[in-house]
Amino acid sequence: MRFFAKLGFSFNAEFSDENAACMIISEEAYVMLLVEKFFKTFTPKNIADTNKSTEVLISLSMESREKVDELLEKAISMGAVEARDPQDDVFMYARSFSDLDGHIWELFWMEPDVM
Repeated sequence: MRFFAKLGFSFNAEFSDENAACMIISEEAYVMLLVEKFFKTFTPKNIADTNKSTEVLISLSMESREKVDELLEKAISMGAVEARDPQDDVFMYARSFSDLDGHIWELFWMEPDVM
């Protein structure tokens, strides 16, 4: 939670405790962050080892190219690792990082006229 709070995200305390944190992305989007022991109660499958495989890609639309760079650099300064080279297409700009648990977060901006 500290990592994501430092990136500027807030949390819904009503749905957060020692096992889970409800991270607010926007008014329409939330992410539940679960400790592994608690997460295992939701699935009979093995939990992915994010050092060996990708479990999920989480994509966030940003308001500008500068905001993409700003959030990525902030994440890296706190221990995240850039996941791949930046994508700089004519209408879209994207960068990604692996968080402290190895989950990949894609940050992108698209030209408004294209969207």
